[in-house]
Amino acid sequence: MSTPQWRRIAPLLPGRFSDAGHGAADIRQFVNGCLWIKRSGASWCHLPVRYGQWQTVYRRFNRWRHAGVWEKVFEMLVADPDNEYLMFDTDILHAYQQAANAKAPSGFK
Repeated sequence: MSTPQWRRIAPLLPGRFSDAGHGAADIRQFVNGCLWIKRSGASWCHLPVRYGQWQTVYRRFNRWRHAGVWEKVFEMLVADPDNEYLMFDTDILHAYQQAANAKAPSGFK
């Protein structure tokens, strides 16, 4: 996540940034870990150690999800014209085409 993006979403995030162990660097690391999981499609247990213990990150992710934090964060990020996190998964697009019994274009498997 870029520094300008971080500055925009930081006020939306729960917690006090001055708390020991839960400062801005810790929260930014946590957010980047969650984004890594969502971008990669990996299971939580494959979260790189640099983001923290996967169980702890997963529990916090779910707390934020139930509190509506992620919805607010992504609404803010989607409004950014330079958003690098907006993407399409071509596997999903392909699945829809196959689900409709449409013939795939040549060269498209």
